[in-house]
Amino acid sequence: MTLTDAGPLVALLDRDEPDHAKCTEQLQSLSAPMLTTWPAFTEAMYLVGDGLGWRGQEALWRILRRGDLRLAETGPMDLADASLVAVAEERRLVQIFTLDRDFRIYRLPGRRSFVIVP
Repeated sequence: MTLTDAGPLVALLDRDEPDHAKCTEQLQSLSAPMLTTWPAFTEAMYLVGDGLGWRGQEALWRILRRGDLRLAETGPMDLADASLVAVAEERRLVQIFTLDRDFRIYRLPGRRSFVIVP
């Protein structure tokens, strides 16, 4: 399997994308199937729809239904939590106002814990 981000999925479907040829060529040498997450798939669906409309989105669904692309089950961190952890890392914040107990498990760079409020 090859972990796959949204960008190559869009480039594979949209011939007008600057990286279309490179991604199409590279696809031949990748370990199949491609593996992605639902947030990356959602991003690809949006971008393909923006560029190619519903027909492009249908093509992306066909790739998924054929099994050439699979959606991975995500671990314990959901997208909302991941976005908060990313902002904390980027802005070097350690205090979080949350009721979510998962933030007791998540770690910041240097294995620092969040300071949870309340």
